[in-house]
This record gives sequence, C-alpha cells and structure tokens, in this order.
Amino acid sequence: MNQLLLDIIRFRDERNWKQYHNPKDLAISISLEAAELLEHFQWSDWQEAAQDKRDDIADELADVLIYCFTMADQMGFDLETIIRSKMEKNARKYPIDKAFGKKDKYDTL
Repeated sequence: MNQLLLDIIRFRDERNWKQYHNPKDLAISISLEAAELLEHFQWSDWQEAAQDKRDDIADELADVLIYCFTMADQMGFDLETIIRSKMEKNARKYPIDKAFGKKDKYDTL
C-alpha cells in the first residue's frame, strides 16, 4: 500500500496539483466521485449494473480511493492505523453475538 500511495503522490506532484489538494476540496472530490459511482447503479438492478458497467464502476471506485489516499496523505493520516482504529470501534459497536446476520444499526441491536 505504501508504494501505491507513493505512486499516487508522484502522479499528483508531476502535474503540480498539490496546490489544489486541500482537505476541503479533496473531501468534495470524494463525495462527487462517490456520486458518480452510485450513478452507475441508478435505475438498475444492482447485479445487472455490476455486470454490465463493471469497467466504469472500477474507474469510479478507483477515483474515490485515489482521492481518499491523497486526503489521508495531505492530513498526515496513516491509512493502516486509521482503518484498524475504525475497525476496532466498529467491533465494539457491532459485537458478533448481537450483529451476526443482521443489518440493523448499532443503536438498535
């Protein structure tokens, strides 16, 4: 994952885009790209969309992840650390004995 982040940052820096990559604009870009990802599923059966629009979905998902990686770098977050921390929080909110096989939010388990 470190090499991937370095490649993303090198791509950005080769184009002198860091000046535009502040946390606010990166957060906006994540949201916009996530909406473009979601658009591929609009008015479609999810299985049909996942099959018929697979390449487009992969591109939009990549855009979301690239902006997420860039924002983590910009804010000085270690991706593994913040993901593991969130997983630990989620494990406390969704204990297996209460959440197994359920889609309920933690406050209604």
